[in-house]
Amino acid sequence: MIKVGDTLPAATLMEFSEVEGNGCSIGPNPVDVAKASAGKTIALFALPGAFTPTCSAKHVPGYVEQVEEFKKAGVDEIWCVSVNDAFVMGAWARDQKTGTKVRMLADGSADFANATGLTLDLTTRGMGVRSNRYSMLVKDGKVASLNVEAPGKFEVSDAATLLAQAKG
Repeated sequence: MIKVGDTLPAATLMEFSEVEGNGCSIGPNPVDVAKASAGKTIALFALPGAFTPTCSAKHVPGYVEQVEEFKKAGVDEIWCVSVNDAFVMGAWARDQKTGTKVRMLADGSADFANATGLTLDLTTRGMGVRSNRYSMLVKDGKVASLNVEAPGKFEVSDAATLLAQAKG
């Protein structure tokens, strides 16, 4: 499992862009994790699935609501990563009104989740292998803090916890 001090794994996530601009076309666009995190401070949180109850009601809204505080704490971007396809993440971004506040990044084949060792096996519930729920503060591609939830819990990966670590 990835730990504090480790470099994020080499992976490509996908992002659905709603509007053309800044060199991005409409539709899924690859996001090279190493390039996208280089030289930046990223508040990254991951969760089991888009449109699921805790993820939609608590996890994403907490980060959307705290975006200005994260910026004040030196965070350049907030990333939400989930084992869903880019189209689902794009629809969820519209539903959650993330706009430019939170980058909704798809890990469709769970490559990033597997590479971090932070997977959650939900095959008995018909959801396959997913990402565990966690948050991490990433500085220039390296993990500065990591908060991994116990199965079925939402206690340490919330926005308030990561924001306190970003301010610390």
